[in-house]
Amino acid sequence: MGLRQFLVDAWGWLNFKPVFADPTTGGPHRRAFPAAYSTWVPDEDVRRLAAYTVLAAYDGGQAGELAEVRDGPQARERREYGDPAAFVDAITSDVLGDEQRIVVDGTEEDDTTTEDEEARAVQEDLLAWAEEELLAMRMQQAERKAVGLGDAVYRLAWEPDKRRPVIRVVDPGFYFPVLGDDGEFPARVHFAWELPEDPRRGLKPRLRRITYELAPISPQTVSGSDRRGRPHRTVVGDEDDPQLIPGDTADETGIWRQYAWNQEPSSLTCYLTDATWLLEDLERTSDVDNLPMDKATYAVRGDGEVLNALDLMIDFVPVIHLPNTVPAAEEYWGKASLASVLQVLDELAASDTDAARASATTGIPILSVSGLQDGRASVQVEPGTVFRLADGGRMDVVNTAPQLAQLLSTVETLRDRAAVNLRLPAVALGTQDPAQLPSGYALKISLGPLDKLVASMRLARRHKYQLLLRFTQRLFIAGQHPDWVGRRVHQANIVMGAYTPTDRMGVLEEVATAYGARLISLETALRMLAEGGWPINDVAVEIDRIQSRAFDQAGELADATGDAAAVRDYLGLAPADPEQAPAPVLPGPAGPLPAAAAEDDAGQQAP
Repeated sequence: MGLRQFLVDAWGWLNFKPVFADPTTGGPHRRAFPAAYSTWVPDEDVRRLAAYTVLAAYDGGQAGELAEVRDGPQARERREYGDPAAFVDAITSDVLGDEQRIVVDGTEEDDTTTEDEEARAVQEDLLAWAEEELLAMRMQQAERKAVGLGDAVYRLAWEPDKRRPVIRVVDPGFYFPVLGDDGEFPARVHFAWELPEDPRRGLKPRLRRITYELAPISPQTVSGSDRRGRPHRTVVGDEDDPQLIPGDTADETGIWRQYAWNQEPSSLTCYLTDATWLLEDLERTSDVDNLPMDKATYAVRGDGEVLNALDLMIDFVPVIHLPNTVPAAEEYWGKASLASVLQVLDELAASDTDAARASATTGIPILSVSGLQDGRASVQVEPGTVFRLADGGRMDVVNTAPQLAQLLSTVETLRDRAAVNLRLPAVALGTQDPAQLPSGYALKISLGPLDKLVASMRLARRHKYQLLLRFTQRLFIAGQHPDWVGRRVHQANIVMGAYTPTDRMGVLEEVATAYGARLISLETALRMLAEGGWPINDVAVEIDRIQSRAFDQAGELADATGDAAAVRDYLGLAPADPEQAPAPVLPGPAGPLPAAAAEDDAGQQAP
């Protein structure tokens, strides 16, 4: 037997668990993680899939059940009271905030240009799409996966019947990207999972794989069947002179296509393949990226298209990998939030188990009786039990309450230790006594670690959600939705709301002071109020409402510019009718009369 290797990788924080790093083999225990050792799973993904299983066991209160596979039945006696799930839920809520808003660049600008009007229309359509696709719920699903497992995956697809892109969240255990030199955006990704045997339907165990691949554009293909009647795609035209998809052009370097969102033609497109294999047909040397295609059975879409290298007419892979943390240099995968406290959670479960056992002796105390008159009498303790003792007899009670109190104190200490390492203050977990709340400034300082945690996690997500909205706009354009004809792709973000208790009156006073002193704009002031918890859903709409009633400011604008059209536009009024004569503007009583007018008045008043 060789020496055990010291391995440092993205999942090295789990090496302390024998079920994950077996002392004999050095790798995950085979009986505990059979799916990770399937013949089609690449060797580099074994530890990742095993880590997902361990983290899911902690989240579901099954860590003892998992340890039983290696350590025996005694490992299952541990108490698990849901602390890991509570931590995951708290962090997920903090990352998402109290709301999620889609904001398109240009919608909060104070101008009336055509570009601004298009940006507002794009934002309204994206908001309607988010409502129809239950985006808030999808984000909740994905974020909990990311926080609990370290990674989450979004998958987008154009749905012809619904006339909109659909979004789905995929478990990262089904996700197998083919990472190259540029590992951030793989050009080929797989979603693969095993389908169990179904004796009643006569189905054997199978493997299903969905593949997206960015590759050079090929000639046009149509759906058909092969010699054995299986779904297949064939090239249109002769082999020497294949037919191109309408709109494509070819030269000596390849086939080119002009996409509506690009300024220059592209030679790449995304192909979709959905196939199934019998597990018995897979060779032991095959992995998920190298399966025998001659033994595959291709799926057929509802419109009859065979999903065998189907050209999706887009130049991007509509898959977004969402890491929980900013990946380390030259790394692709995120890190679960519980990674740094798993050993504390083990100690917490062990202390809970000891406390549960100690509480039994405290509730039903141990008695020591001597000098019974009847030595055959039962000494079972029950309500109303009377012991008849002889002279010199005695009864003593073993008090285990102090030991139980110490164990409960240890439990609280370990829970606080885990919260500190997770950067979750008591006020964020809801365990802070309201009667002992510190001052606002002290509360803000106590929330400092949580602020840094959320800022770092949102940084890891910002670009991913920008990609999600960018891909959504491109799919609307590629699907030729009538409302998106002629539009360009706009920069859009998902802004997550506040996650800590806010002092609304304090925010209002701060904003009012800064805005009254002309130190911030109206847009910035409203944005600060929205982030402080005030019910402002759309800053641009709120500005229009304010300006439509700001007659004093409109008067100042008229005095400064003398432009009636600008004033009407400021108030949100329609342009004036050019055939209608303007209303006369009478002079006010203020100010001295001109010299000539004063002399005339004086002459008229002379006797």
